[in-house]
Amino acid sequence: MKRPLLVLLLIASFSPGATGQSAKKDAAAGLPTARPEEVGMSSERLARIRVAMQRYIDRKEVPGVVTLVARRGRVVHFEAVGYRDAESQAPMTTDGIFRIASMTKPIASVAAMMLYEEGYFLLSDPISRWLPEFSNMNVALPAPAGERLDRPYKLVPAARPITIKHLLTHTAGLPNAYRGITQPDYAKATARQSADETMADTVKRLAKLPLNFHPGDAWEYGPATDVLGRLVEVISGQTLDEFFKKRIFEPLGMSDTYFYMPESKAGRLAALYQPDPANGNKIKLVEAPTKESRWIKEPHVFFSGAGGLVSTAADYFKFHQMMLNGGELNGVRLLGRKTVELMTANHIGDLPVWLTGPGYGFGLGYSVVKDVGQSAQPGSVGNYGWGGAFCTYFWVDPAEEMIGIVMTQVRPYTHLNIRQEFQVLANQAIVDGGRPKSASVARAAVQ
Repeated sequence: MKRPLLVLLLIASFSPGATGQSAKKDAAAGLPTARPEEVGMSSERLARIRVAMQRYIDRKEVPGVVTLVARRGRVVHFEAVGYRDAESQAPMTTDGIFRIASMTKPIASVAAMMLYEEGYFLLSDPISRWLPEFSNMNVALPAPAGERLDRPYKLVPAARPITIKHLLTHTAGLPNAYRGITQPDYAKATARQSADETMADTVKRLAKLPLNFHPGDAWEYGPATDVLGRLVEVISGQTLDEFFKKRIFEPLGMSDTYFYMPESKAGRLAALYQPDPANGNKIKLVEAPTKESRWIKEPHVFFSGAGGLVSTAADYFKFHQMMLNGGELNGVRLLGRKTVELMTANHIGDLPVWLTGPGYGFGLGYSVVKDVGQSAQPGSVGNYGWGGAFCTYFWVDPAEEMIGIVMTQVRPYTHLNIRQEFQVLANQAIVDGGRPKSASVARAAVQ
């Protein structure tokens, strides 16, 4: 007699398989769904995701979570647990809107590669061709002992120019907030000096700083995708907001993805929290989901390709189903298949990616798994993905034709394992033997 209870629970939490019909649509999100067993996954095992996410909520380490798992073009798990706003106890919903931060980077990278496919540049082209402020760059080196200098570092000419590929792979050497002896200078250069400042203003100040290393010599996370976004603006003649909207969001039906969301949707924005060390790292409110949010409030002029978007799990699924399909969704093609393959290959050889740890390389806008064993996470060689600073994460596994997305809103989050555990929970639900490698990938239709 336990089976009817289980079915009711699955329906209440929106398990797509509860309908018992393949390729049904979730009316709210417009996503194609299937019973997990129809795509080689286990309903019983996927149910573990909700239990694990609830533990984080019960410990008050996160407010609420949305999780999505899709395989072979069909969503088999899409759930919301906890609260969108813990103070008011407004429940989290699957259409909750999240600050996705650095999960903006793959979208900006696709925008650049769309222009690449139109013949505007080669990856080896120097960015100074369009952004002359990056001509004649210098590299900052520690001041040699006994040498008299007017600053705490020595400048030497960069060994080579910054190329577009350097931006896409985070090997340009740009100063950043994480590492390097120019961190104080970087903080000053990137601080917005007025409400109506644009990314063009910030990029020009950034170009006046020395690099942390010679372009191509190392991998280091930083503002490269902001510079890439500015490059898209210069080449296309559009603001990044206009380009994203007209060339990516509207064609793919991503109706809830914005640099600045409309005030009418403020009721779906998730509140932002931070851990409180004085209270056992339980969350405390940083930003309430009101019209005063930085992601709503005017002026709407600063468009960060590195981290400026808000979105939903459903919209983000659409974008990466397009990538998994080889650049196409619902008859709309943004990229060619070979360009997608180029973007998701490792471009940095054996350079260490310190932010992910061992086992990873980096493509054009994505981390890429080189060695599953070294990564210590389930998945496949060729997995590509990335996360956001407010504790969002996604990955795409071409070998398994699988997408996973988890979204919550806590910063910092490095004391939590929620993103890694979600990846484990999604992958442990695969129960079939997979498809032959020669099988073609299904092209999913997402409305």
